[in-house]
Amino acid sequence: MAWQPSPESLSTLAACLKDSLSGFDVAAQKQAEIMLTQAKANPDINNYLIYLFSSQEPPAGLQCSPEDYFLVRSAAAIMLKNNIRTSLRPISASGLTLIKMAIPLGLQDKNSQIRNYAGNIATELIRRGGIMSWPELLPELLKMIGNETGQVSNEGQEGAMAAMAKICEDNTKMLERELNGERPLNFILPKLIQATKSPLQRVRFHALSAINVFTPRKSQAMLNSIDDLLQHLFTLATDPSCDVRMQVCRALVQLVETRPDKIQPHLPGLVDYIITQQQSDNEDLACDAAEFWLAVGEHEHLWQSLTPYINKIIPVLLECMVYDPEDIALLGGASDDEDEEDREQDIKPQFAKKSSARQANGEGAADRSQNGNAYEKLASMDDDLEEGEIDDFEDGDDASPDERWNLRKCSAAALDVFARDFKDPVFESILPYLTKNLKHDDWPYREAAVLALGAVAEGCINVVTPHLPELVSYLITLLNDPEPVVRQITCWTLGRYSAWATELTDPAQKQLYFEPMMEGILTKMLDSNKKVQEAGASAFAFLEEKAGKKLEPYSLPIIQQYVRCFKKYKDRNMNVLYDCVQTLAEHIGPVLARPDLVNELMPALIERWTKVSDQSRELFPLLECLSYVAMALNDAFTPYAQPIFVRCVNIIHQNLEASLALANDPSLDAPDKDFLVTSLDLLSAIIQALDPVKSSKLVQESQPAFFELLTFCMEDPTDEVRQSAYALLGDCAKYVFAQLEPSLPNVFSVLLKQLDLDGILDEDIDSGFGAVNNACWSAGEIAIRHKSQMAPYVPQLFECFFKIITNPGIPKGVTENAAIALGRLGLGNGELLAPHLANFAEDFLDSMDEVDPSDEKATAFRGFTAIVEKNPMAMEKSLLHFFTAIARYRDLKLRSETKSGLHEDFQKAFSIYRQIIPQFDQFFGQLQPQDQETLRTTYIF
Repeated sequence: MAWQPSPESLSTLAACLKDSLSGFDVAAQKQAEIMLTQAKANPDINNYLIYLFSSQEPPAGLQCSPEDYFLVRSAAAIMLKNNIRTSLRPISASGLTLIKMAIPLGLQDKNSQIRNYAGNIATELIRRGGIMSWPELLPELLKMIGNETGQVSNEGQEGAMAAMAKICEDNTKMLERELNGERPLNFILPKLIQATKSPLQRVRFHALSAINVFTPRKSQAMLNSIDDLLQHLFTLATDPSCDVRMQVCRALVQLVETRPDKIQPHLPGLVDYIITQQQSDNEDLACDAAEFWLAVGEHEHLWQSLTPYINKIIPVLLECMVYDPEDIALLGGASDDEDEEDREQDIKPQFAKKSSARQANGEGAADRSQNGNAYEKLASMDDDLEEGEIDDFEDGDDASPDERWNLRKCSAAALDVFARDFKDPVFESILPYLTKNLKHDDWPYREAAVLALGAVAEGCINVVTPHLPELVSYLITLLNDPEPVVRQITCWTLGRYSAWATELTDPAQKQLYFEPMMEGILTKMLDSNKKVQEAGASAFAFLEEKAGKKLEPYSLPIIQQYVRCFKKYKDRNMNVLYDCVQTLAEHIGPVLARPDLVNELMPALIERWTKVSDQSRELFPLLECLSYVAMALNDAFTPYAQPIFVRCVNIIHQNLEASLALANDPSLDAPDKDFLVTSLDLLSAIIQALDPVKSSKLVQESQPAFFELLTFCMEDPTDEVRQSAYALLGDCAKYVFAQLEPSLPNVFSVLLKQLDLDGILDEDIDSGFGAVNNACWSAGEIAIRHKSQMAPYVPQLFECFFKIITNPGIPKGVTENAAIALGRLGLGNGELLAPHLANFAEDFLDSMDEVDPSDEKATAFRGFTAIVEKNPMAMEKSLLHFFTAIARYRDLKLRSETKSGLHEDFQKAFSIYRQIIPQFDQFFGQLQPQDQETLRTTYIF
């Protein structure tokens, strides 16, 4: 007999669902949420939810107004989708049958939100169980979309198409993979292209949005269908719907990257089309069109094709960079808001910055060329809401125009890209505009001209330079413009030209331009408007990066201004202030340890550290800032280290405990792994900064046990956490090895798994290499200290390193670190590695050729030479390469124990080969003459 609900249970559940979405009675809402949580234990809960969701009218006995019943159905759909997502138990067969019967009905509902909910539930089922968990679904949806029977309502076609688009978006890789000898996408994509001809606008829109999931991906299906797709795109280019044309523009932008060969022949016609769309009254469409210039401008082979049209495009970009009347109204005019508290929604969410990989050739610095986020596209956060579900805060049309990615920013970014592509002609093209508008009476035109001048700073610097004395002097006066938005953009533009000012060598010119620029931006950090403060701080961080050590003479007034900012700033601007402090620490380094500077800066930082809670996302930039400060202060950081170290350990412990709790109860909130990343990075900085005796004491006294926590982090499922954990492991090997040594058996059992490339999933391959890289580096740091005691781990480590250095698909930095670690294994374990020497010598030497001289390279060569000594005959095919590498090793004259030891090791290797090669001089003569000369002057033959 078919399942039937109990009327009493149905009525109770409906009341709870309605109350759960009630914003008016908080007590009833709370009570409803408690009862719904308890209801999850009922094995029939999903049946009840699907019954309520799929019934278009209230079931018999359920007294409900149409408005309230819509709330009940919505809440039932959301709860059902979340149950499918989080339940540890598989859905019962009867429940699955009910869902499969109800979804097609839901997709044809008269209410568009109910149709969306049905699509979300279908998507979640496929995501959880795979396509084969409901093999009939995709063919059924395609039949509904195509209205093959002629009986499907317009609502049904739209609902099916929206569901298909959602399935494509959430299960992209699943549709591209082979299944029973077929790739589902090969069948689906032509049908989606066909659906773009539908007379229904929402079907055309969703069909294109589904196709656009695949346009950036080079799949076989896209390869087969590209010509057909382009023909349909050109037909849709004049579609009456703005939403459809928006998707056409998005497709064209993505095809620039994946199929430039198909875009190139059509560029002349596309220029006029994109200009027309960019001038649309619909700003979203205009912005999507403007993205096309960005994509073409950044494409190395396509941008030159725009040369004949540049004077046609640039005026449109300039026109689109002026705030429109609606934006001006949203900006709120001139306001002094420095004393107003930030609203919670004004504070940007903070994320840990990806910790740098430990590189054989030094670590790369962050790129601040997009300083001030003036036109940086912010990534949207995926907060598990689906189409049709309600968010508490929509950052939509009412968001401040200087917060969101919009037509103005996109046009400015395109102008920046064109300036870098075409150089001087771009400045010549905008010069009349600048002349007319820089001193315009209406501030929106003044502001747009300053933005345009900043946008071309990088690409047109040569042609702008003669004008800069006059322009910079004028910009400095604009820092006092009555309109905050003009002061804000002026800070950004001055920051963009700060490299010019910092490179001035004539003291008189420095006094005329560099010092007033620096002082002007610094002063704006305490402007009466908070957004100007933020722009000033961001521009100053950029200036710090360009000026570097040239700021040392000014460091005290700079820090004094920072301290005033710490006292004045509200929460939102603290993040950019931390950036200023850490950039200064990074660039003036040990100078920051001067007592007068420490005594100014540290009390302000520690006061903020004390105020910020362990749960606040402000901890991310604060911990990162403290990492840079600790590294700059070195041992002068000691007075502050202990409480900071202990708190970081506690934050890590709490986060790991929360992960364990989540594993046992999926309904709990997932802990934010950024707390782990930033805490691990700060621990690394402290261990590097302090005298080793002091950092050893901190590690030893850690509760819970330090290396126990670190090992858990090394196994974390998040790549960034593992990357930071292995960086910390390597730093512990360098500075507190005695404390690390007893934990090495546990450490290596985890580390060896990380080095197994077979364990990295295809989709994680790019992000996973950061952790692999740092694992290689840390293994090498342990090896040079543990020496012969590494013997138990040598066979497995060798196998892992060998696979990495012989795999051409692995990033160069990772293979270099693996080669260094492999060489270092030879210190104390030469005889274990000697039998394999002939197999890896050439790949090792190839990698070493790319590595700059350093202690890491020296110890790797010492270990490698130790292996060579144990099996010199194995070098037959690589000996000339080895001798060449020795000849070109440039670091030997520097004095250090490692370097002098390396010289002796190389000398010993020559002595061995001189004895065992009968015609040594003849063999030696095969080297390049300059290499022979170097070796004869450096070594004794």
